[in-house]
Amino acid sequence: MANIKSQKKRILTNAKAAERNRAVRSELKTRVKTATASAGSEDDSSMRLAMSKIDRAVSKGVLHKNTAARKKSRLMQKINAGS
Repeated sequence: MANIKSQKKRILTNAKAAERNRAVRSELKTRVKTATASAGSEDDSSMRLAMSKIDRAVSKGVLHKNTAARKKSRLMQKINAGS
C-alpha cells in the first residue's frame, strides 16, 4: 500500500476511471454484437448506434483512434457481407 498521500489519491481515481472504462467497453461490445446479429435486416439503426458508441469511446479516451477505425471497418465488412 502506498504511503504518499497523492499516490493514495491516484489509486482511487485510477479505480474510478477503470470502472468507467469497463462500463464503456461493455456497452460497446454489446452494441457491436447486436449490430452484427442484425446484419441481414434492412434496419441499420443498430449499426449506427454501434458506430456512435465506438466514436464516443474514442472521445472518452477508452479506445485509440486506430483501434476504433479497425473496429468500424470490420463491422462494416460483416454488415455488407450479411446483406
